[in-house]
Amino acid sequence: MAAPQDDDEEDLVFNVEEVQKIIRDTIELILGGNVYSHSRTPQWIGLITDKTMARIAKLNKPFKYIYRITITQKNGSGLHTAAAYFWDTVTDGTCTVRWENKYMYCIVNVWALALQI
Repeated sequence: MAAPQDDDEEDLVFNVEEVQKIIRDTIELILGGNVYSHSRTPQWIGLITDKTMARIAKLNKPFKYIYRITITQKNGSGLHTAAAYFWDTVTDGTCTVRWENKYMYCIVNVWALALQI
């Protein structure tokens, strides 16, 4: 009888590795070998957001998700960000994926906030 409880507990855990793989696969599919284009960036961000949200929703986990996607041209300029959280460190989670090709960087942050059930 212990196995069903373990499955239930696993359903309540934000699986960082699983979400990172989804994000990496989605970025690679959409950006792949593209050259940076300022005019195409909004479209890319929309596609990455929609596809990532759809795939993560299919995991059917009890979380609300927040996404932030940044795409910048690879030109030697710096980018610094910071975040602070006040949340339940047992149930809530976050992951960040930094992807790059020869022309651009893409940084995707996902925050998962457990639903109270």
